[in-house]
Amino acid sequence: MIATARALLALALLAVFYALVAAMALLWAAFLVAALWTAGTPEATTPPTTVVTACAAFAPIVFGMVWAVIRTARPAAPRADAVTVTRRGAPELWRTVEELALEVGTRPPGHIKLTAEVNASVTEDAPLLGLAPGRRVLYLGLPLLAGLSPAELRAVLAHELGHYSGRHSRFGAVAHRGAAGLVAARQAIQDASAANDLVRLYAGVPLLLLGLYTHVFRWLTRPVRRRQELEADREAARVAGPGAVADALCSTAALEAAWQEFLADFLAPMRRATGRIPDDPFRAFAHMVEAPELREPMAALRARAVERPADPDDAHPALAVRLERLSRLPARGPGTDPFPSPEPLSVQPRYAVALGRVLLSGPDAGTRMPWRDWLTELAEHRAARILTPLAEAVRGVEETEAMVWKKAEPDGEPERLTIHRVLRLLDGGRRMPLARALNARLPEGERMPRGDQTEQDPLAPLAGALAVLIGAQLVARGTAYWAMNWTGPSILVPPDGIAPETIRTWADTAVRLPGQTQRLGLHLAALGVDERAPLPTAGSAGGTADGPVPGEKARRISISPGVTGPARQRITAVRALALTVLLGLTGLTFVLWANRDEPSYPGTPVTRWNDRYQPGGGTGTEPTPFPTYQRPTFPAWPTPPAYHLPSGSVPSIHIAPVIPRSTP
Repeated sequence: MIATARALLALALLAVFYALVAAMALLWAAFLVAALWTAGTPEATTPPTTVVTACAAFAPIVFGMVWAVIRTARPAAPRADAVTVTRRGAPELWRTVEELALEVGTRPPGHIKLTAEVNASVTEDAPLLGLAPGRRVLYLGLPLLAGLSPAELRAVLAHELGHYSGRHSRFGAVAHRGAAGLVAARQAIQDASAANDLVRLYAGVPLLLLGLYTHVFRWLTRPVRRRQELEADREAARVAGPGAVADALCSTAALEAAWQEFLADFLAPMRRATGRIPDDPFRAFAHMVEAPELREPMAALRARAVERPADPDDAHPALAVRLERLSRLPARGPGTDPFPSPEPLSVQPRYAVALGRVLLSGPDAGTRMPWRDWLTELAEHRAARILTPLAEAVRGVEETEAMVWKKAEPDGEPERLTIHRVLRLLDGGRRMPLARALNARLPEGERMPRGDQTEQDPLAPLAGALAVLIGAQLVARGTAYWAMNWTGPSILVPPDGIAPETIRTWADTAVRLPGQTQRLGLHLAALGVDERAPLPTAGSAGGTADGPVPGEKARRISISPGVTGPARQRITAVRALALTVLLGLTGLTFVLWANRDEPSYPGTPVTRWNDRYQPGGGTGTEPTPFPTYQRPTFPAWPTPPAYHLPSGSVPSIHIAPVIPRSTP
């Protein structure tokens, strides 16, 4: 009952949000119409520039929020980062999905699509916010196919199909699209604030209110969705068994961490350094998770996943809660398993290759090569990466000790790293300066390969680097090769008759004991290694251990998307929208203001009822031959008052007696 009330309240909040967005759009349109109407009235003396500027400033937010609501309210478009699997391409997978759908009591999905995520999900792209039935799609992460056992994979599929049988996809679609609409509206305000200084002045209050609204909406929908996840776990346990579901949950959490580590620590560095990528990265990942040295780390990842608390924004409960609920369910009895001997589920390699092109795309994606060859180059790259700081350390010590190290070769380039140069410094008693210079140039993660060994024994990295240098010469001769080690440096497989640790022992003895370099030279001569031979150029890396080839541009390749992606495009679109609205409204307002009606002179206005020149106007029914013009009337000027001298105030003067008279 509480879950139903929460769901109804969440739907009410979502409806209120849509109503607020509609009201905001109508209010903005009303202000715009009022501004245009005012600009066209005869009483307007100047264009309403203030209202036009305000409408242009609010336009990015209004348009962005309306578009966010429209985009999230309709059925979602097919994902561009997914590859559709046909029945012919994966018959076992399709047959298993259909059988599991029959077991849980629902119709199977119409499409199965592979993604590059360590996740599985189901969608029902239905209209009316998911309230009506629609097209069902099952998304399955290809890393799950590479890392889960058949029983665990069937448990994952049963869990996802359990959402269909419980009708979870209807409310899930509403909750997901509602949250997506709120997030998209918030993103629209942030983009508008980043693109427009006027929006930045008032964007703080809408962002705060929308953030609180989103928090309340998620607070209401989160318990309902987490309860649905527990119901799907229970349905999957009924079909596949609670033990298989628990193992699948733990393995999925460990695989997610391992996949992120594979991308960040192996694929991305190799791509930046050499420009090489595997044609099927998922097969390379499967080789990684199946390696014996990863059994203990994977077990540790599973244990840490159980202790990790639930993400507040995640619809899934904490893993410990889900495992505790599964432990209460009764185990399946013998002979009741619908899949007593599950077969491995696989897809054709072409789907993995196509998905790999989607994962690693772009002009700087790199050169694709077979994934087995890529693993070989990865092992060589991880082993030889210590040679670059070794070459720099050798040069630095030779410069400090005033030794001649810049011997010009025939092509005019400085002398490259050789075993002889390292042994020469050891014979000269420069082992400690060389070790300190090497330790200072090592990456942060490689300075202490075995606890605090670098601080207690500073010669250990130097001995390891010399062993790698000897191994690189053996690999160049074709008598040895590097084996991939996913938890540490690559392992050198020496020629027949020599143990793998023998070469490391030779290098360690030469570094620690004075006078043992000649003995090492004898061992190398027996193996056919020339001490003075320069380190061969790594063709895949485009350089040597001494550094990149002079004149070659440094690679700037990254597996993570840069800033110049969809975010920059959205900000550019917001700027263009604001500028277009501002210029359009300014031009339209000016045209209306310039063409407004002029006010008439004071007096009786001329209309068709008193204009005798208009047909049917005036007193008669026929127009006069010529228009008659009356003298315009002007306001009467006031008559100035007459000036009269006040009586009695001035004495009267008689001048007649003083006027001379004429004589007769």
